[in-house]
Amino acid sequence: MTTADLRAADREALWHPFTQQQGWSAEDAPIIERGDGCFLYDTDGNAYIDGVSSLWCTVHGHRHPALDAAVRAQLDRVAHTTMLGLSHPPAIELAQKLLAVAPSGDRQLTRVFYSDNGSTANEIALKMAFQFHKIAGNEQRTKFVYLNNSYHGDTLGSVSVGGIDLFHTLFRPLLFDGIRTAPGDVEGLERILAERGHEVAALIMEPLVQGAAGILLHPDGYLRAVRELCDKYDIIMICDEVATGFGRTGTMFACEQEGVVPDLMNVAKGLTGGYLPLAATLATERIYEGFLGRFEEFRTFFHGHTYTGNPLACAAAIATLQVFEDEQTLAALAPKIELLGELLDEHVAPLTSVAEIRRRGTMVGIELTDFPLASRMGHQVTLAARERGAIVRPLGDTIVLMPPLSISEDELRRLVAITAEAIAVATGVEAPVAAQLA
Repeated sequence: MTTADLRAADREALWHPFTQQQGWSAEDAPIIERGDGCFLYDTDGNAYIDGVSSLWCTVHGHRHPALDAAVRAQLDRVAHTTMLGLSHPPAIELAQKLLAVAPSGDRQLTRVFYSDNGSTANEIALKMAFQFHKIAGNEQRTKFVYLNNSYHGDTLGSVSVGGIDLFHTLFRPLLFDGIRTAPGDVEGLERILAERGHEVAALIMEPLVQGAAGILLHPDGYLRAVRELCDKYDIIMICDEVATGFGRTGTMFACEQEGVVPDLMNVAKGLTGGYLPLAATLATERIYEGFLGRFEEFRTFFHGHTYTGNPLACAAAIATLQVFEDEQTLAALAPKIELLGELLDEHVAPLTSVAEIRRRGTMVGIELTDFPLASRMGHQVTLAARERGAIVRPLGDTIVLMPPLSISEDELRRLVAITAEAIAVATGVEAPVAAQLA
């Protein structure tokens, strides 16, 4: 099919996520047919730097030889087998490797429950926390504390603990009630827990960075303070590392930066290097043991998915973790994180249409100054970036950059230069000379 035929078929048959289809039908968006390293290529042969890691998951880039080989090798064995009543080597090996790299300290994550995406991993953690207390006889502990501007996925349980009004308010009649608190407000959280802690099953949060809210950063020490309050009031702490995990903040997991080990930790996105859907909920032994009992006691965690622990996805995830080790990805990332900050300061910060740059590791949110909602200025920036050879993604009028960890310094320079020029062109301001493309 030609590109025109593919676009026509897309408009005829598809419904895209987080997309107003009326506007989509008026645009000729790229149709991506292949990738290589940090680049994507459309059906017309145009190349684009993948500036958002295909929605924050391709940590090692596209078509990494080790990941390709791992998936191909698993295809010669079995593509899928259920984990209900059975097991398989990739799931076992991956669980061991995940627990080996998980945050450790005053407690230990010792068990892995697989699912298929970040929303389901978070749903599982919520259900585990609720059932844990139910089994223990803590009938009153039915509430969940969550943060303003939080995002934990789009299924109804995860939306119930979501704090982005644009995404979540419409569905409130379908959801369970939670207790909402302001990020960074330790005193406010303690007041809530002092008054209502006996009702709370768990607190759920994104550590250090609230991604979908526009890369909002928590103050230093906040994560550690939350952990201490959860301990004080005997509340299960759930950390959603779906976006922040696997090197995005500069360490394997964001929790490490404040020496925090949650009771439940959820991962997805970069787990398979962006190859296949897979997620995991990691639990402490205390949580796991709470579900042990005789068959007739019905302490079983009655939850599962058809593709739980899919062998192909597990093989890709094992290879992803091995690449982190073989290529010393995190050590190689440190100078690129420093360079990224310098490039943003030089090329993006001086633009008069940029209100603020927020960054932690390779997670970047560039907030534009106020523009009319109907102008869709964030979207206009992404269109200008595409024309110049980069894929970036807006969250409203915040432009998000989150390139593959494997990006080279030259590719990083080009990505930031394209972003700066795209902002300048779309918003009608003059770009610094150094940021302009040849």
